Amino acid sequence: MSIILTDFARARLFPREPRRNTIQDCTPEQFERHLNEVPPLKVLDGYAPFCKLHVHRNWTSTRCLSVPITDANRHLLRSAYEARSRDELPVLVRWFEGLEPPVAEYLVVILYSREQMAKEGTPIDADWGVVGCMYTAEPEETPMAPITMMRNALGVEEGGSGVPIDREAYRRAVEFWDAHANWRG
Repeated sequence: MSIILTDFARARLFPREPRRNTIQDCTPEQFERHLNEVPPLKVLDGYAPFCKLHVHRNWTSTRCLSVPITDANRHLLRSAYEARSRDELPVLVRWFEGLEPPVAEYLVVILYSREQMAKEGTPIDADWGVVGCMYTAEPEETPMAPITMMRNALGVEEGGSGVPIDREAYRRAVEFWDAHANWRG
C-alpha cells in the first residue's frame, strides 16, 4: 500500500509559516516516508468507505489539537469566519489562544482512496492520499467537526466529499465539540 501527502494536507499540516499547532519536528517528506515505512498501530474505518484512519504513536513533539473547555480556560476562546481554501465559503470557527496543551500520544492520519481523490479533482499517484491528521491523547478518532459534516453533505463543488449527514454521528460530534475546542499558537 502506498501513501502520499496531498497538497491540501501539506498546506494544513506543514504551513509555510510554521505554527505551534501543526506537526512539529518533521518535514513533509519525513512524515510521508514514516507513513509508508512504519505500520500503523491500528486502522480505523472512517466516515465513509473511501476513508481510513491510520493510528500511529506520535514520534514528534506535536501537541494535542483539541482541549476540553473549562471554566478556567473559557475566557481564552476566540472565533471568526474562515475558509480552508480560496474556493470555499467561510464558516464560523472557534479556538483557544494562549493555551499550552499536552504533547499528543497519537497521530491519527486521515486517508482517502485514490478513487475518491480523483472524484474530488485531485488525482494521486498512490493508493491513498493524506487529507488530514488528528493529534490526540487516545488512539481514537476525534469526531469530525459538525461544519465539516455539513460541507461534505453539500458536495464536492463546495469543498466536501458528497457524503450525506449521518444524524447520529452529527449529534455525537456536537456533544464533543460543545465541550472541546482546538487551539492556535
